[in-house]
Amino acid sequence: MTTIGLIGSGNIGGTLAHLAVAHGYEVVVSNSRGPETLVDLVAELGDHARAGTAQEAAEAGDLVVVTVPLMNYRQVPVEALAGKIVIDTNNYYPQRDGNIPELDSEQTTTAELLQAHLPTSTVVKAFNHITAADLAVSGTPAGSPGRRALAIAGDDAGAKATVAALIDDLGYDVVDAGPLAEGWRIQRDTPGYIVALDADGLRAALAAATRYADL
Repeated sequence: MTTIGLIGSGNIGGTLAHLAVAHGYEVVVSNSRGPETLVDLVAELGDHARAGTAQEAAEAGDLVVVTVPLMNYRQVPVEALAGKIVIDTNNYYPQRDGNIPELDSEQTTTAELLQAHLPTSTVVKAFNHITAADLAVSGTPAGSPGRRALAIAGDDAGAKATVAALIDDLGYDVVDAGPLAEGWRIQRDTPGYIVALDADGLRAALAAATRYADL
């Protein structure tokens, strides 16, 4: 049985944990405050979940989701994630994260920052353009008319295929936005951000995205 490690158990992390358990995955949840603060969440999740430190979630996960405020990405353990696929859900909100010059200048993307921090891991961008409330209830079986689609971005085709399979399991079609450098196409304030779209609609939204400097 695949184990998903979650580094961060806030709105998106907690929702992904619930969905993963419901679809037959084991989960290890963590946050910055310690496992003892996750007792209630683990009780809700049931026998296929346990709490740990970020290090323990990283070590246990066959797939690991990093879902922490972007300003804290340097606290993500590096060695424990070596050789693993890491899903990055982060978005950049300067009012929360402080100004990050390389993002303000659009020289890089949030996922590329995490990839640089995790040089021996393979980062795939996903789950950053849907609200936790929608993520919890919008999934439908494969082939459903109008099935909502989620975008991924990454530099490794195998890793993207693995993440796409997870997303499909959880109830969503997948649209490949391209390499990590194209992840900006689904960041905040773009046409596809937190908008419910099927695969064709999401492809159109990605194509229509505009850099902040050009807005």
